[in-house]
Amino acid sequence: MKRLMLAGLAVSALALGACQPKATSDVNAGYGPDPQMPEAKSTPLPTVNARQAVGWAAGAAPIPARGLAVARFAEGLDHPRWLYTLPNGDVLVAESNSPFREGKGIEGMVAKSMMEKAGAGVPSANRITLLRDADHDGVAELKTVLISGLNSPSGMVLVGDTLFVANTDSVVAFPYVAGETRIEGPGRKIADLPATGQNQHWARNIIASPDGTKLYVAVGSSNNIANDGLEVEKERAAILQMNLDGSDRRVFASGLRNPNGMAFEPVTGLLWTAVNERDMIGPETPPDYMTVVREGGFYGWPWSYWGQNVDDRVEPANPEMVARAIKPSYGLGAHTASLGIHFYGGTLLPQMWRGGMFVAQHGSWNRDPPSGYRVIYVPFVAGNPSGMPVEALGGFLNARGEAQGRPVSIVEDGAGALLVADDVGNVIWRVTGG
Repeated sequence: MKRLMLAGLAVSALALGACQPKATSDVNAGYGPDPQMPEAKSTPLPTVNARQAVGWAAGAAPIPARGLAVARFAEGLDHPRWLYTLPNGDVLVAESNSPFREGKGIEGMVAKSMMEKAGAGVPSANRITLLRDADHDGVAELKTVLISGLNSPSGMVLVGDTLFVANTDSVVAFPYVAGETRIEGPGRKIADLPATGQNQHWARNIIASPDGTKLYVAVGSSNNIANDGLEVEKERAAILQMNLDGSDRRVFASGLRNPNGMAFEPVTGLLWTAVNERDMIGPETPPDYMTVVREGGFYGWPWSYWGQNVDDRVEPANPEMVARAIKPSYGLGAHTASLGIHFYGGTLLPQMWRGGMFVAQHGSWNRDPPSGYRVIYVPFVAGNPSGMPVEALGGFLNARGEAQGRPVSIVEDGAGALLVADDVGNVIWRVTGG
């Protein structure tokens, strides 16, 4: 009965989608330090345009930019979401998906149905898998479970001999010995994380400060615009900071609707993050973005976006917080679902791909025409974005508009190649110079 109800709601949403606004300008207008933003127009339901997930045919692969080449580093994974490279060159991948959640109201149930169509409805494997390329031929010959029994894990970071894993509801620490291929036991919980309300934005990323003394955890909002009240959103839509034992926990920055990738820019040492913005006010407004994360900074959610652009759907209004809102650094296009970010510091890729930021755009499910579904590169000069993005890896949608894959996170391997997690294709792609 539940499946029939969801199917009926999805059909209704598709019918409504025919009346929803379509994007009329080039999606590239939503990129850069001053992206274009047409007037916001509220809609009762999101535009429904999820791309059917079909996976990759045998031998098929994304399309690399000129001067780059791509190959399969590992395949046959179960919804690989986040990557982390250990000092010895082993690569960890969080095979994970959202915890069970019942969509609330028509909006939530339709969204759940559309996520299933887009390949995000499979149960979570709840594990960290270790990949090892011991002979350095660019293919992982060892694939083994390092940690199991987690709760929708995402980010991972090693500090000294401790591996920290961010579950959807906690940060857990595990002892780590270089080269080991299995860690037994439940680990030591150092902090609870908010998993309140609908928990629509469930994935938690975690990184350490460059000096290894602090942890930063990205926590997305429970839903679109605090629909269930701000109490549910406590410590959400934020980046949290804490000591390695979980003490002195505080909100480092707030008003970030759904922060995902985090990285410290190597020239300035400043923290950056990629953020997914709000839905249902148009196909081009507002853009997702990446930004410098200022300590104590407030970035607008839920009352405003891109600085002082007020979202009049949010009640009660809060002019004082709107006045405080910091304008983000760089637009990444509307509904692109930009997730993983990585500042490239290697020398394996050609010169034009060095020194800037790679961004994994998971792809829209609620924009017509779709946006994202690619990996882009944003050049940086003196620690700041400089110029428009360049597509590094495309072809994730086939000629029929179906999703062969969806990129999620990006890391470098020990040789300086890029590794890209693809949670629909269930592949880790390896990008090198062509």
